[in-house]
Amino acid sequence: MKIKPIRTDADHDRALRQIERLWGAPVDSAEGDALDVLVTLVSAYEDQRWPIALPDPIEAVRFRLEQKGEDERALVGIIGTRSRVHEVMRGKRPLSLRMIRALHEKHGIPAEVLIRPVKRHRRAA
Repeated sequence: MKIKPIRTDADHDRALRQIERLWGAPVDSAEGDALDVLVTLVSAYEDQRWPIALPDPIEAVRFRLEQKGEDERALVGIIGTRSRVHEVMRGKRPLSLRMIRALHEKHGIPAEVLIRPVKRHRRAA
């Protein structure tokens, strides 16, 4: 089997068809090795072609709280007092390094999401 770099959508389609054909190949076989290489190439092409932007840090915190069935009160003591939580969640105060660490450790939110700049939300006049 000849494996080539994936440079176009047509190359991507061909690689996906090859992956489908090789799916289930034994791990320590030539077909299994080809499958591993193709999956890596497809993943790299898709990451470059269709990148997924990281979410806004505050939206990520809200999402995690929702997943856990909690509300902003769960953040009191993790990122500060009730008023501090309110300021941060409204975008009036940035997340500090201490807050980022605490949110990452207590809620498992990826640090690379939390260190991004917070989008400023304008209020309707």
